[in-house]
Amino acid sequence: MGNPVVHFEVGAADDGPLAAFYGELFGWGLQGSPGGGYTLIDTRGGSGINGGIGRSQTGEPWSAFYVETDDLQATLDKANSLGGTTAMPVTDFGGAVTIAMFNDPDGLLVGLVRAPAGPSQTDEPAPSPGSGAPVTWFEVMGSDAARTQQFYADLFGWTVSSSGIPGYAVVDTGTRRGIQGGIGGGEESRWATIYAKVADVDQTLSRAEKLGGSRISDRGVSALKSAARTALYGSADDHMKTDTFRDPAGNVFGIFHY
Repeated sequence: MGNPVVHFEVGAADDGPLAAFYGELFGWGLQGSPGGGYTLIDTRGGSGINGGIGRSQTGEPWSAFYVETDDLQATLDKANSLGGTTAMPVTDFGGAVTIAMFNDPDGLLVGLVRAPAGPSQTDEPAPSPGSGAPVTWFEVMGSDAARTQQFYADLFGWTVSSSGIPGYAVVDTGTRRGIQGGIGGGEESRWATIYAKVADVDQTLSRAEKLGGSRISDRGVSALKSAARTALYGSADDHMKTDTFRDPAGNVFGIFHY
């Protein structure tokens, strides 16, 4: 069994405006922590995973998805042995959650979160029903697709599909929890991010720009994913559209619609 992707985060030196941006853009429910500096996200999308918005301790923005594991240090050590580097050592946040973070061989940031230790500890609450945009997909785009796919398959026990398009593959985490995703690369863009399902990609991009975000233009990524869908399903599925933007802090975020 592989490791599930169960949480996501975005952050900035000033997290308040970032929380306002995502709340307005996606209709998410936001709950600030008592001491400030962190906001819990309930996407109110009824499926997918929830997340958080944090205040950067270094001044640098960040975005990451989190993979659940029983042994944080062992997983961190394995990531390092495969060519990654530690970004945050195993850290216990007052008993509420214990996490670590690493950079993959391309320097892309990924989080690790300790699995619940027993039946008394529950998983993170699922997104509540509502009209918010659900976060249902993760994606990694590295400089070398084959290397990136092998790294994550070896580290997390994920199954990488053989679509016939080496530049992009669908990933099965091997669990019934969290979200599934895709891993590719070889294009100009580099990111490890997540995707929210929206009613209309173009309208959402326009709203993101009005709120201080900016579009990412990389036709190579779009063409690569279209070719992968054709190889997998016999059609590029013109009813599906995906795109990415940068939030006001500079973090990459993906959106799609059917």
